Amino acid sequence: MTQARAPRADAVRNRKKILTAADGQITAHGPDVGMDEIAAAAGVAVGTLYRHFPTKTDLVAAVVAEYVARVADDAEAALARVADGSVRALDELTAFLGRVVEQSVTDRAVKAAAQTLGAEPGNRVDEDRAGTAVAGLIRAGQADGDINTDVTVNDIYLLFSTAPTDQPPAARTRWLTLVTPGLTTQARPAES
Repeated sequence: MTQARAPRADAVRNRKKILTAADGQITAHGPDVGMDEIAAAAGVAVGTLYRHFPTKTDLVAAVVAEYVARVADDAEAALARVADGSVRALDELTAFLGRVVEQSVTDRAVKAAAQTLGAEPGNRVDEDRAGTAVAGLIRAGQADGDINTDVTVNDIYLLFSTAPTDQPPAARTRWLTLVTPGLTTQARPAES
């Protein structure tokens, strides 16, 4: 039995450059940006891009997968902070929700491209990691008595899907202020 060889260091660097450039180009120019433009922004030949990603759908799916991995890492870090007792679960869940919404503002074009091209990350491991960590945050907040007992991971995903990512920062902050009471058992603080 032969073992698969690890990718060469230059191939790993090129893949990373392509993914970074694709994210930036789709964000800046929308889902119709060409593969030639992405290759140029990455500083690689078009053939190199196509060796890594045979189709634009493959490329967009990889960009979306990286985004999901970052969200999963963030959710797990939030849960770790709660587990070590440095912060309350409700505070971490609310902060996590805010961070994901803000990240979605810049990645809106990537998500639009994914929907347009039908790109779905093939590996659900990171999505499962995120869901598991968010569920842990919810359970910890419920144990603290801070999060309503009927709140689920699907509720958090619903909030993500309804976030006003096309609105200015003040509107997004206001949205978070308005939705947080739906998660918590605590009364909404009076505004000054």
